[in-house]
Amino acid sequence: MKPEKAKMAEQFIGAIPHCKALGMKLTSIGEGVAEMELPYDLRIVGDPQNGVIHGGAVSALMDTCCGAAAMSHPSSPAGTATIDLRIDYMRVATPGQNIRTRAECYHITRSVAFVRATATDDDDQRPVATATGAFTVELK
Repeated sequence: MKPEKAKMAEQFIGAIPHCKALGMKLTSIGEGVAEMELPYDLRIVGDPQNGVIHGGAVSALMDTCCGAAAMSHPSSPAGTATIDLRIDYMRVATPGQNIRTRAECYHITRSVAFVRATATDDDDQRPVATATGAFTVELK
């Protein structure tokens, strides 16, 4: 992958205020693939009685990771925005564990990038959530 695309994706994520507020980290970026992590934090727990991270924080992580994957695809010229994102929650995340997401841009046209992602905690064999989405491709 071209270094400028990786830098663009990092800047994109760094410029989004909720990414900073949630503590999201880009851990890997390649040609159409991105990986991010959301650290466990009591401030983003949805139910204090069970300690599970709020689904909205997981959604934000998956959306951002999918956008980074779309931006890093070799055929993508620039930035992106979410057109459509479907998230299926498979189970609650384990309290106290970080959430990791891996997204892959598996198809791209002149105007739309198609992405799928999986979110896991420490149990990589049982996803917390899966997502499929469509993202804009900016034309130059």
